Amino acid sequence: MTDVYKRLAERLDSLPNGFPATESGVELRILKKIFSHEEAEMALKVNLMPETAAAMAQRLGLPVAELEATLATMVKKGQIGSTNLKGQQVYMLFPFVFGIFEFQQPRMDKELAELTEEYAPHLMGTLGKFAPEFMRVVPLNIKIDAEHQVYPYEDLRDVMSRAKSFQVMDCICKKEHGLLGHECAYPLEVCLAFAGSEGAFDKYRMGRVISREEALEILKKADEAGLVHMTYNVQKGQMFVCNCCPCCCGVLRGVKNFNAPHLMAKSNYIAFIDQDACVECGTCAEERCPVAAIEQTGNEYAVKPERCIGCGACVSGCSTSAITLLRKPESQHETPPAHLFDWYIKRAQNRGTSIIIS
Repeated sequence: MTDVYKRLAERLDSLPNGFPATESGVELRILKKIFSHEEAEMALKVNLMPETAAAMAQRLGLPVAELEATLATMVKKGQIGSTNLKGQQVYMLFPFVFGIFEFQQPRMDKELAELTEEYAPHLMGTLGKFAPEFMRVVPLNIKIDAEHQVYPYEDLRDVMSRAKSFQVMDCICKKEHGLLGHECAYPLEVCLAFAGSEGAFDKYRMGRVISREEALEILKKADEAGLVHMTYNVQKGQMFVCNCCPCCCGVLRGVKNFNAPHLMAKSNYIAFIDQDACVECGTCAEERCPVAAIEQTGNEYAVKPERCIGCGACVSGCSTSAITLLRKPESQHETPPAHLFDWYIKRAQNRGTSIIIS
């Protein structure tokens, strides 16, 4: 029988997100670090779509109580996912990213950090070749006027105003880099998760359960710090906001360094510098822009449209309010997939794979 870790790697790679194999086998070493042999076998039996423990126990012919205990341990280890869906606790197979890797935050050590960093160029470079993009940049500081429609998926505050449960976690990317000797100067506790049902994070807490008000305050402070706000590249069903720094974030690094254009969708906005209001302090170019999209020519700073991701980090950092985000023409807008399953279907088609539910 094929090694269980190889079978699990192949299963994860069959998901639309992907988990590509390498010649070195570093991806197998990562799985061995995260899963025991028995846990890897169980992960292979968990469906991609949410399922109750009772339904899973019936499908597998196992006692419900015994299975629930096993699933609970695996959720706490970040090996599978779980949420409260309409009053029922459900479980599902997580992709490696975004999923298993991010939930290793409590278990991340130097060995796993080194393995992940070894795998990152191949992982991000391979996954970033296929549309639709994993994440979408969503700025907070857009100027809304009567002439333009702001779609719900472009307004993080609106999305979070409708959520009922909130959780904040430390950034896994910053923790990984810190273990490798690269301490990050940006705020650490900035990864927000939210859900549409009450008490969604009460049973399994991967971070700190917080109120909506605290979540919005964290989002505000992340914006002030110049972090890039990103969420799932879908119109409905967003479940998290990552507040990302250019030095540690795997997505931003993938786009910049690993030739991975489809990791991140730009926002439908672009930065503009009013030369009359600009005092040429250089903060936007030297400290705020995460993708080197602002350059100095003579005494003036200007935005390079082809590089700008429309995150607004330069806007919130401008002391003279000389920078604004302008809405791109409708012809340049990118509309994300309708929901996560639509994203799965489109990405599976582009990768030439099929979605295996069970």
